[in-house]
Amino acid sequence: MQSKGNSMVKFDDPPLRQRGRASLDFIGQLLKARAPLSEQIQRDLDDAGVGRDTLPDNIDAGIAMYEEALAESDAFGALELMADWHYRHYGAIATSSFEEVEHDLKPELDRLMSGTATLHLAKDFQAPNYWQGVDFHRTEGGWDGHPHMGYIHGELIHKKLVGLLAPNGIFKHRREAAERAPKSSYERILDMGCSSGHYTLMLAETYPDAEIVGVELSRRMLEHAFRTANYHGFDWKLHQASAEETGLEDASFDLVTSYILLHEMPGDAIKRTFAEAYRLLKSGGDMVMSDVPRYADMDRLAVIKADRDAKYGGEPHWRSAAQLDLIAAATDAGFDHTFTTGVFPHSVVARKA
Repeated sequence: MQSKGNSMVKFDDPPLRQRGRASLDFIGQLLKARAPLSEQIQRDLDDAGVGRDTLPDNIDAGIAMYEEALAESDAFGALELMADWHYRHYGAIATSSFEEVEHDLKPELDRLMSGTATLHLAKDFQAPNYWQGVDFHRTEGGWDGHPHMGYIHGELIHKKLVGLLAPNGIFKHRREAAERAPKSSYERILDMGCSSGHYTLMLAETYPDAEIVGVELSRRMLEHAFRTANYHGFDWKLHQASAEETGLEDASFDLVTSYILLHEMPGDAIKRTFAEAYRLLKSGGDMVMSDVPRYADMDRLAVIKADRDAKYGGEPHWRSAAQLDLIAAATDAGFDHTFTTGVFPHSVVARKA
């Protein structure tokens, strides 16, 4: 691994201005403040006799009963206002915080556009229909809505906001997912939907001798993954392509994996992704796909809360993905030795005979 740069500005820990730092801290504390409201909401549900044993199996009917039971709940009203404010403003505030220090970061960002990694951006790239025009996570403009959206999400939103809700670090679950692969070493690994490179980094650290390839739809996320690889001295090979149709060579990987990709696509796209993974794997190769909890493993109240949060939080494909039988999908794609493990992340593990 090459040494990191000697720039005074640290790429993965930007020196935020006071306003940006305070604004992000405010959002983080707002997220933490939701816990006591959630506790009161649960008491209000108990008082209304609404719970896992009384909610209907139909999700939409369950959401209607849930909302009706909480119509007069002050805690529910407050939480709804806080959540909506958060979704409307967190992206803009993080973007503004970045732009305050963009000038300071620019030399380092420019320097890291060359290095040990390779970046292949597709000419006239056409993303799948289910991805185009969608503001995932209610991020204005989607994943390519800002020239440095990869940096904004990777280094500010994930580390400084999501990180506040992950006391063991935001990389803990990513590392767990990487370590769920059945073998202790792999020669060639494909990270499907590599995004800004957080999971890719855990794969590189877990399997230091492996050649790592990543595919991703978003140009801006790929650029940040590229800079991350160069910053750490990794020789990742990054391609702009869909997980369902990578364009990579048959039987060319020992491990095909993803982290929190599946819920960003509808069920039929997940099935095509599994089929593509099967095509790309060598005989004896493994697939490990880690994502959100499955509705089949949750009680009815937990399903209602998760589905409702996903709907209002900018996750249009969550329900389709969370309801899909992943073992059946993997088996239909041709895999055997298939099993699932974990709650979050929930992983489907399969092998190509």
